[in-house]
Amino acid sequence: MTTQDYIALEDQYNARNYEPLDVVLERGEGIWVWDVEGNRYLDCLSAYSALNQGHAHPRIRKAMAEQAAKLTLTGRAFRNDQLPLLAKELCELTGYEMMLPMNTGAEAVETALKAARKWGYRIKGVPDGQAEIITCAGNFHGRTITIVGFSTEAQYKDGFGPFTPGFVTIRYGDADALEAAITPNTVAFMVEPIQGEGGVNVPPEGYLRRAREICDQDNILLIADEIQTGLGRTGRLFGCDWEGVRPGLVTIGKALSGGFYPISAVLADRHVLGLFNPGDHGSTFGGNPLAAAIARESLRVLVDEGLIENARQQGEYLLGGLERIESDHIADVRGRGLLTGVELKPSARGARRFAEALKDEGVLCKETRQNVLRFAPPLVIGREDVDWALERIEKVLMRP
Repeated sequence: MTTQDYIALEDQYNARNYEPLDVVLERGEGIWVWDVEGNRYLDCLSAYSALNQGHAHPRIRKAMAEQAAKLTLTGRAFRNDQLPLLAKELCELTGYEMMLPMNTGAEAVETALKAARKWGYRIKGVPDGQAEIITCAGNFHGRTITIVGFSTEAQYKDGFGPFTPGFVTIRYGDADALEAAITPNTVAFMVEPIQGEGGVNVPPEGYLRRAREICDQDNILLIADEIQTGLGRTGRLFGCDWEGVRPGLVTIGKALSGGFYPISAVLADRHVLGLFNPGDHGSTFGGNPLAAAIARESLRVLVDEGLIENARQQGEYLLGGLERIESDHIADVRGRGLLTGVELKPSARGARRFAEALKDEGVLCKETRQNVLRFAPPLVIGREDVDWALERIEKVLMRP
């Protein structure tokens, strides 16, 4: 079958809730992927940061195969021998006292929201049913009804209301707006250290530190959504680490899977996650032994292979290379580590055409917020590969 055959089948039988580039991939290794016709591409999206360890990492693949041959699922009605080890290793790595495993990033966010509300009622003493959580304009935390309800992207909400009450939206990067929005019923502030889907928006220096101070002063939980920025993507374990900030709750996912199998988690200390009682929350697949074994090896790979430091080094080099491109189309270049965005001017007529042109040059990236190209290759990328990509990015962005 050809590329067009596969595209025709997908368009006929699959709900069209995405607009992918017209490349049909069949194989991946490290930073490279190949399509069904044998063409090779450098993956500069990493499945939205789920592939920090690269495609088909041999160590993670081996761990998956070994666990799949033994036990894949128990449900949480029984215990398994992988979840306790993952919980211990993840808490020791991150410095939190407890974790709660789920499957997807959106589930982790929903879990954090439930934990924050329960903490607000049980510990802070907010009247039942009155809890408020502050979120930021331009956020992307997932696609559930509750989450899209506090999105500021009109399309995400169109046709899906009514939405869950109890959320207040403020401007991203504005600590004064956070302070002004807090009421006696505020239980949490949820923020992304860098807004990935929002256009790779990096807040002002000191914003997260100030947010931490405000949350402490007003006795509210700081929730950091580190699903895209966490586990090495920005050149630190967490994006919040750049400002020395320790949130009250952290959501992680994507790269926790090594790109093999969905797993996510919420991290917090015992005074928050310890409030959950049996029956309060759950998931049939959350914490299953296959996912836990994969996540354990995925974390070890990040540490053992120095991928977090490599993300910092190669990210600085990539950012510098992008900043040196003298294209009339570029309005701004921003990012941290290997999460980088190139914002294009309105005269560029959108970022999609450049993503399509880069695909033809062997570089896969994707537009976000219409006018931003996002470059986020796997953290295993080397200097020569960055140069290879930069040469093609410059060639495309110098076009009329």
